[in-house]
Amino acid sequence: MAITKAQLTDVPALTHLVNSAYRGETSKLGWTSESHLLEGVRIDEAELSSYFERPEITILKYTNEEEEIIGCVYLEITANQRMYLGMLSVSPLLQNGSIGRQLLAAADEHAHENNCVFIKISVITTRHELIAWYQRRGFMPTGETIPLITETSIAKVPVDLMIMEKPV
Repeated sequence: MAITKAQLTDVPALTHLVNSAYRGETSKLGWTSESHLLEGVRIDEAELSSYFERPEITILKYTNEEEEIIGCVYLEITANQRMYLGMLSVSPLLQNGSIGRQLLAAADEHAHENNCVFIKISVITTRHELIAWYQRRGFMPTGETIPLITETSIAKVPVDLMIMEKPV
C-alpha cells in the first residue's frame, strides 16, 4: 500500500472512488455518505481533470497491493500559509481501516513541505459524527459557516458547511 501523487490518468478511478464514497447506494455501505442530503454526483471527470492544470492543487492517492486507488485527498495551497483539504475519500468497503488517518498524515506532511501553518476543511454542519472525527484529529471549528454551492448536486434540504482548521 502506498500514498503517492495522483496523475491525470487516474481521473476515471478517482471520480468513481469519490462518488462511491459520498453518493449513491454504494456510499451507504460506509459512514461518509451524503446521499441523504444531496442528489447527483459529488464530482465529474471534467472538474477533477481541471485540478491537474492548477499547480497549487495536489491530489494524493492511496493504492493497495493491486495498484487500485482505494483512497484520495484533495490539497490546495491557499493564501496566508494555509492549505485547504477536501474530498477525503475512502472506499466505503474499507472505511474504519486507518486509510483516512494515513491520508491526513500525508496531508500534514504536504502542508509542512509547503510552509503552511494551518489546514482548513469544510464539513456539512449536520454531519456530527464527521465533525467529531475531525476534532479528534486536531481540527477545531472557526465559527464560520457557509452555504454549500454545487453545480453537480441537488440539495434535498438546505446544506451549510462548517469551516474547521488545525495547526500543522
